[in-house]
Amino acid sequence: MNVVNLAARSNPRAVTGSGAAMREQAYAEIKRRIIHCEFRPGEALNEAQIGAALGLGRTPVHQALHRLEVEGLVSILPRKGVLVSPLSLNDVLDTIEVRATNEALCVTLAAQRAQEPDFQAMRAIVAPTAELIAKRDIPNLMTVDLKFHGAISAAARNRVLADLLRGLHEKQARFWFMSLSDPVHMHNVLDDHLSIIEALERRDESLVREIVHHHIDEFRKTIIRSI
Repeated sequence: MNVVNLAARSNPRAVTGSGAAMREQAYAEIKRRIIHCEFRPGEALNEAQIGAALGLGRTPVHQALHRLEVEGLVSILPRKGVLVSPLSLNDVLDTIEVRATNEALCVTLAAQRAQEPDFQAMRAIVAPTAELIAKRDIPNLMTVDLKFHGAISAAARNRVLADLLRGLHEKQARFWFMSLSDPVHMHNVLDDHLSIIEALERRDESLVREIVHHHIDEFRKTIIRSI
């Protein structure tokens, strides 16, 4: 297995600041590249090359990779180095089952507890989606998608549930990125988001659960088609 060549993916801006800031930036940038499949599943990573690409020493990169190992995004193997974790369809399907139950609870609570500023925030997050679809800007579409679900969690006013869902979203983030490469799915996601907002504004708990169930099931079907 070849070690990933980072020369063409270097960061034009060297990271500067405190040790903690450099660790956080190393973590965020490596994670972004893994989620966006710039670092491909199963690919070998080299700490020195990553550090050079990001304008960092090896220590913050090393610490970031250990943090990403805890999250299941990389594996650090003796005498083999660092490997980007492969994608597992079984794992993501298990995650979708857990997510479906908890997303249903989340939208139910949001329908009960959300206030007008929450609805305004959701609409502001979704507003750029059509333009992003036209540009096929998948990284920013994914950012919108994650922010939208985060806004629903915030409207539910349950921090334990929000933390749980954030973790579930991160576990399936690479599959999320893949699903948004499907042009039909892109448009369906926008339609679902708008329908969710309308149902929440009407306080229609049954309808919003139905929409979210459909939304997650379409994600599941798109992933299965993509594998």
